[in-house]
Amino acid sequence: MAQARPGDAPLIHDLIGIGFGPSNVAMAIALSEHNAGVGREEAVTAHFFEQQPRFGWHRGMLIDDATMQVSFLKDLVTLRNPASEYSFLCYLQSRGRLIDFINHKNLFPLRVEFHDYFEWAAGKVDDMVSYGHEVVGVMPVLRDGAVEYLDVTVRSGEGLAVHRARNLVIGTGLRPLMPEGVERGDRVWHNSELMVKVDELESTSPSRFIVVGAGQSAAENVAYLHRRFPRAEVCAVFSRYGYSPADDSSFANRIFDPGAVDEFFTAPENVKRRLMDYHGNTNYSVVDIDLIDDLYRQMYQEKVLGAERLRFLNVSRLVDVKETPDKVRATVSSLVTGEETPLDADVVVFATGYSPADPVGVLGEVADRCLRDEDGRVRVERDYRIATGTDLRCGIYLQGGTEHTHGITSSLLSNTAIRVGEILDSLLGRGLAPASGEARTVADGTGSTAR
Repeated sequence: MAQARPGDAPLIHDLIGIGFGPSNVAMAIALSEHNAGVGREEAVTAHFFEQQPRFGWHRGMLIDDATMQVSFLKDLVTLRNPASEYSFLCYLQSRGRLIDFINHKNLFPLRVEFHDYFEWAAGKVDDMVSYGHEVVGVMPVLRDGAVEYLDVTVRSGEGLAVHRARNLVIGTGLRPLMPEGVERGDRVWHNSELMVKVDELESTSPSRFIVVGAGQSAAENVAYLHRRFPRAEVCAVFSRYGYSPADDSSFANRIFDPGAVDEFFTAPENVKRRLMDYHGNTNYSVVDIDLIDDLYRQMYQEKVLGAERLRFLNVSRLVDVKETPDKVRATVSSLVTGEETPLDADVVVFATGYSPADPVGVLGEVADRCLRDEDGRVRVERDYRIATGTDLRCGIYLQGGTEHTHGITSSLLSNTAIRVGEILDSLLGRGLAPASGEARTVADGTGSTAR
């Protein structure tokens, strides 16, 4: 194991962030705002590493008319600091659209607009991030028999480099989920790559698309492909009779309140499971009612006109997919009769959701020091810090992968601003003063010197 050597100690970051999606952008903003209000010695030194070449958040899902399912007030900062200069409203002012947005009388911006807001915010703290840098390993650094620091190995075009930290914050996001046995290919897509791949079809004349899934993304994909390719048939395949509407009523939305995290965290396990069952329809496999109505209206209109391009193969599932160079042969099975129907398509899109990245997958042998519950899940404290043995003095914080402890907002935007504030409070409360003889990075009171 790596040992810290007196007189040869490297510069040490108070915090290293793995990934730079919206959650860690919000973390960087919270750090920047904190550092701006304190002296140099009290500043938290931090740096983030992102393997993408630039900021990007679900770029493949930025359909031009798709809207957010969360209020613009639940941006990266407002619930934590309503006066922040990094708010969505400040973004609108900088773009010259504030009055236009107000006149629009809508709480839910276009998704492409919110992505532009994220990029704008990320650009304001880009001194704290290195893009094109992938974290490939974490090693413990011992002092007096305990892990005092973590050495983070980062790979970039310049090779490997090691950066030392007192704390980590992991925000590596979600991974596209495909059905077991199905691999992505040129004609078999996950909906996360729709907008990246669909342009490749522009010069062709596709005749049929199949979209698998019953959630918001699936319905958006169906509507978009039907509009984008006016001569193509679009077949939606799902196991229900129809899309289920999202419960976005005022009382149900309390599941996303910051206070609900406290209640969920302290609830017994059986109550946690019941709450997830009760309120899963606020987020999982549900669709905005306006989109459901639009799709049904379109389907009915086509029946009246006798030119049906929009087909819903309900109470069914896709049981086989075979890709060839020029088509996909799919087999759809009725859940009622078992009858199988072959369908040839130009593309099959799986809108089958996401799975959280392994929160400790990058930690290597450090993961062995992370405590787990009886179901093998990582134990997480209320401050989003992984529970560890006393021989690991570093804090390892999670932004995602905490649904089992903190509830449904674990991977959602609703509590991002509050969560990063709580992580910052935890960092400050646990103390960041360097030990005797340590070097400590301070770059203009905001970030590290690593680039």
